[in-house]
Amino acid sequence: MSEVVITTELRDKFGKGAARKIRRESKVPVVLYGHGSEPQHLSLPGHDLLLALRTPNVLIRLEGAVTELALPKGVQRDPIRGFLEHVDLILVRRGEKVTVEIPVTVVGEVADGILDQQLVSVSVETEATHIPEGVEVDVEGLEIGTQITAAELKLPEGTTLAADPEALVLIVAPTPVAEPDPEAETVVSEDAPAAEGDDTEKAE
Repeated sequence: MSEVVITTELRDKFGKGAARKIRRESKVPVVLYGHGSEPQHLSLPGHDLLLALRTPNVLIRLEGAVTELALPKGVQRDPIRGFLEHVDLILVRRGEKVTVEIPVTVVGEVADGILDQQLVSVSVETEATHIPEGVEVDVEGLEIGTQITAAELKLPEGTTLAADPEALVLIVAPTPVAEPDPEAETVVSEDAPAAEGDDTEKAE
Protein backbone atom coordinates (compact mmCIF):
# COMPACT_ATOMS: atom_id res chain seq x y z
CA MET A 1 0.00 0.00 0.00
CA SER A 2 0.99 3.62 -0.40
CA GLU A 3 2.71 5.40 2.48
CA VAL A 4 3.57 9.10 2.50
CA VAL A 5 5.46 11.28 4.96
CA ILE A 6 3.92 14.62 5.94
CA THR A 7 5.31 17.16 8.39
CA THR A 8 2.98 18.30 11.17
CA GLU A 9 2.57 21.45 13.26
CA LEU A 10 0.57 21.79 16.47
CA ARG A 11 -2.19 24.40 16.53
CA ASP A 12 -3.61 26.04 19.64
CA LYS A 13 -6.18 28.36 18.08
CA PHE A 14 -9.59 27.11 17.03
CA GLY A 15 -12.76 28.33 15.43
CA LYS A 16 -13.66 29.49 11.92
CA GLY A 17 -11.35 32.49 12.01
CA ALA A 18 -8.33 30.43 13.02
CA ALA A 19 -9.16 27.80 10.39
CA ARG A 20 -9.40 30.43 7.65
CA LYS A 21 -6.01 31.82 8.67
CA ILE A 22 -4.47 28.32 8.45
CA ARG A 23 -5.94 27.80 4.98
CA ARG A 24 -4.64 31.18 3.80
CA GLU A 25 -1.18 29.85 4.69
CA SER A 26 -1.84 26.89 2.32
CA LYS A 27 -2.27 24.50 5.24
CA VAL A 28 -5.17 22.34 6.41
CA PRO A 29 -6.62 22.04 9.94
CA VAL A 30 -6.44 18.40 11.03
CA VAL A 31 -7.64 16.45 14.07
CA LEU A 32 -5.78 13.25 14.97
CA TYR A 33 -7.54 10.82 17.31
CA GLY A 34 -7.81 7.16 18.25
CA HIS A 35 -6.65 4.50 20.72
CA GLY A 36 -8.46 6.31 23.52
CA SER A 37 -6.04 9.24 23.46
CA GLU A 38 -6.99 12.92 23.54
CA PRO A 39 -7.54 14.40 20.07
CA GLN A 40 -4.55 16.33 18.77
CA HIS A 41 -5.12 19.48 16.72
CA LEU A 42 -2.62 19.87 13.91
CA SER A 43 -2.03 21.73 10.67
CA LEU A 44 -0.58 19.96 7.63
CA PRO A 45 0.74 21.30 4.30
CA GLY A 46 -2.29 21.53 2.02
CA HIS A 47 -0.60 20.47 -1.22
CA ASP A 48 1.09 17.42 0.33
CA LEU A 49 -2.12 16.31 2.01
CA LEU A 50 -4.18 16.82 -1.15
CA LEU A 51 -1.79 14.64 -3.17
CA ALA A 52 -1.79 11.96 -0.48
CA LEU A 53 -5.60 11.76 -0.35
CA ARG A 54 -5.78 10.92 -4.04
CA THR A 55 -4.88 7.36 -3.00
CA PRO A 56 -7.68 5.49 -1.18
CA ASN A 57 -6.74 4.42 2.37
CA VAL A 58 -3.34 6.07 2.13
CA LEU A 59 -1.10 5.45 5.15
CA ILE A 60 0.25 8.77 6.39
CA ARG A 61 3.43 8.84 8.45
CA LEU A 62 3.29 12.03 10.47
CA GLU A 63 6.57 13.64 11.46
CA GLY A 64 7.55 16.88 13.17
CA ALA A 65 5.41 18.02 16.10
CA VAL A 66 3.75 14.59 16.15
CA THR A 67 5.26 11.27 15.06
CA GLU A 68 2.52 8.76 14.36
CA LEU A 69 0.94 6.56 11.70
CA ALA A 70 -2.57 7.53 10.60
CA LEU A 71 -5.32 6.81 8.08
CA PRO A 72 -7.78 9.38 6.68
CA LYS A 73 -11.15 9.03 8.40
CA GLY A 74 -13.09 12.11 7.28
CA VAL A 75 -12.44 14.75 4.62
CA GLN A 76 -14.29 18.05 4.21
CA ARG A 77 -13.87 19.95 0.94
CA ASP A 78 -15.12 23.29 -0.28
CA PRO A 79 -18.22 22.34 -2.33
CA ILE A 80 -17.39 24.82 -5.11
CA ARG A 81 -13.62 25.11 -5.34
CA GLY A 82 -12.78 21.66 -3.99
CA PHE A 83 -9.91 22.62 -1.67
CA LEU A 84 -9.49 20.82 1.66
CA GLU A 85 -11.27 22.52 4.54
CA HIS A 86 -10.69 19.98 7.30
CA VAL A 87 -9.42 16.41 7.67
CA ASP A 88 -9.84 13.83 10.44
CA LEU A 89 -7.07 11.25 10.85
CA ILE A 90 -7.22 8.10 12.94
CA LEU A 91 -4.18 6.65 14.72
CA VAL A 92 -3.05 3.18 13.70
CA ARG A 93 -0.33 0.82 14.88
CA ARG A 94 1.69 -1.65 12.86
CA GLY A 95 0.11 -5.08 13.17
CA GLU A 96 -3.37 -3.96 14.22
CA LYS A 97 -6.46 -4.75 12.16
CA VAL A 98 -8.67 -2.06 10.65
CA THR A 99 -11.89 -2.15 8.64
CA VAL A 100 -11.78 -0.15 5.40
CA GLU A 101 -13.45 0.10 2.01
CA ILE A 102 -11.34 -0.98 -0.97
CA PRO A 103 -12.29 -0.47 -4.65
CA VAL A 104 -13.56 -3.34 -6.82
CA THR A 105 -12.06 -3.31 -10.33
CA VAL A 106 -13.39 -5.35 -13.25
CA VAL A 107 -10.99 -6.84 -15.82
CA GLY A 108 -11.76 -8.74 -19.02
CA GLU A 109 -14.80 -8.88 -21.32
CA VAL A 110 -18.00 -10.88 -20.88
CA ALA A 111 -18.92 -13.41 -23.59
CA ASP A 112 -22.37 -11.95 -24.17
CA GLY A 113 -24.84 -9.49 -22.70
CA ILE A 114 -23.88 -6.49 -20.57
CA LEU A 115 -22.06 -6.23 -17.26
CA ASP A 116 -24.04 -4.72 -14.38
CA GLN A 117 -21.65 -3.88 -11.52
CA GLN A 118 -23.56 -3.44 -8.26
CA LEU A 119 -20.63 -2.73 -5.91
CA VAL A 120 -17.71 -0.44 -6.72
CA SER A 121 -16.11 -0.99 -3.30
CA VAL A 122 -16.25 -3.60 -0.57
CA SER A 123 -15.62 -3.53 3.18
CA VAL A 124 -12.70 -5.66 4.39
CA GLU A 125 -10.64 -6.20 7.53
CA THR A 126 -6.91 -6.03 7.06
CA GLU A 127 -3.63 -5.07 8.71
CA ALA A 128 -3.37 -1.29 9.06
CA THR A 129 -0.02 -0.97 7.33
CA HIS A 130 -0.78 -3.46 4.55
CA ILE A 131 -4.13 -2.28 3.19
CA PRO A 132 -4.60 -3.60 -0.36
CA GLU A 133 -5.16 -1.00 -3.07
CA GLY A 134 -8.22 -2.94 -4.26
CA VAL A 135 -9.56 -6.25 -5.50
CA GLU A 136 -9.92 -7.36 -9.13
CA VAL A 137 -12.76 -9.41 -10.59
CA ASP A 138 -12.01 -11.29 -13.82
CA VAL A 139 -15.15 -11.43 -16.00
CA GLU A 140 -13.48 -12.77 -19.15
CA GLY A 141 -15.91 -15.03 -21.03
CA LEU A 142 -18.72 -14.95 -18.47
CA GLU A 143 -22.15 -15.89 -19.82
CA ILE A 144 -25.51 -14.18 -19.36
CA GLY A 145 -26.96 -14.92 -15.94
CA THR A 146 -23.61 -15.25 -14.17
CA GLN A 147 -23.54 -13.60 -10.74
CA ILE A 148 -20.60 -12.91 -8.44
CA THR A 149 -21.13 -12.24 -4.74
CA ALA A 150 -18.81 -10.67 -2.19
CA ALA A 151 -17.96 -14.12 -0.82
CA GLU A 152 -16.51 -15.09 -4.21
CA LEU A 153 -14.01 -12.21 -4.33
CA LYS A 154 -10.38 -13.33 -4.26
CA LEU A 155 -9.01 -11.10 -1.52
CA PRO A 156 -5.27 -10.69 -0.90
CA GLU A 157 -3.63 -12.82 1.77
CA GLY A 158 -4.22 -11.44 5.25
CA THR A 159 -7.43 -9.66 4.21
CA THR A 160 -10.89 -10.92 5.19
CA LEU A 161 -14.34 -9.86 4.08
CA ALA A 162 -16.21 -7.52 6.44
CA ALA A 163 -19.22 -7.00 4.15
CA ASP A 164 -22.28 -9.23 3.72
CA PRO A 165 -20.93 -12.32 1.92
CA GLU A 166 -24.17 -12.60 -0.07
CA ALA A 167 -23.98 -9.01 -1.35
CA LEU A 168 -24.16 -8.98 -5.16
CA VAL A 169 -21.01 -7.55 -6.71
CA LEU A 170 -21.97 -7.94 -10.37
CA ILE A 171 -24.26 -9.78 -12.76
CA VAL A 172 -24.11 -10.42 -16.50
CA ALA A 173 -27.49 -9.30 -17.85
CA PRO A 174 -29.07 -9.76 -21.29
CA THR A 175 -28.62 -6.90 -23.74
CA PRO A 176 -31.84 -4.82 -23.79
CA VAL A 177 -33.84 -5.15 -27.01
CA ALA A 178 -35.49 -2.01 -28.34
CA GLU A 179 -39.22 -2.50 -28.86
CA PRO A 180 -40.80 -1.10 -32.06
CA ASP A 181 -42.73 2.12 -31.62
CA PRO A 182 -46.40 1.41 -32.48
CA GLU A 183 -46.96 5.10 -33.15
CA ALA A 184 -44.23 5.28 -35.75
CA GLU A 185 -45.63 6.27 -39.13
CA THR A 186 -45.01 4.05 -42.14
CA VAL A 187 -43.26 6.03 -44.82
CA VAL A 188 -44.42 5.21 -48.36
CA SER A 189 -42.15 6.07 -51.25
CA GLU A 190 -43.64 8.43 -53.80
CA ASP A 191 -42.22 6.16 -56.52
CA ALA A 192 -44.08 3.10 -55.24
CA PRO A 193 -46.72 1.71 -57.66
CA ALA A 194 -50.27 2.77 -56.93
CA ALA A 195 -52.41 0.22 -55.16
CA GLU A 196 -54.94 -1.76 -57.23
CA GLY A 197 -58.22 0.11 -57.52
CA ASP A 198 -56.55 3.48 -57.07
CA ASP A 199 -59.02 6.06 -58.37
CA THR A 200 -56.35 8.67 -59.05
CA GLU A 201 -57.05 10.38 -62.32
CA LYS A 202 -54.88 9.16 -65.18
CA ALA A 203 -53.12 11.64 -67.39
CA GLU A 204 -54.83 12.15 -70.75
